[in-house]
Amino acid sequence: MAQTSGYKDGAFSADGAYTSPNGQESIGVQLTLTSGAVSAVEVTAHATNPMSEKFQGEFKDGIAAQIVGKKLDEIKVTKVAGSSLTSGGFNQALETIKAQAK
Repeated sequence: MAQTSGYKDGAFSADGAYTSPNGQESIGVQLTLTSGAVSAVEVTAHATNPMSEKFQGEFKDGIAAQIVGKKLDEIKVTKVAGSSLTSGGFNQALETIKAQAK
């Protein structure tokens, strides 16, 4: 059966950057795609500031519930577990992953 999503199955990873009140931060994202949908997600916090580290940890704990099972093109994260700025870094990494998976 041909894949209709336009994305390859497999594991893809990228880092995304965003600006917090404490400066530039980044977050690592690894997505596993199956038939164009997210079957697993892993987030690696790269925070350098304790407050950013807290928010990235909360984001990491809540992201799977929001995106696992969704088609890659349907995902646009705005806020996870009270962390809205981390979402910007996640979405940047997501765009890179989309390009890798084409």
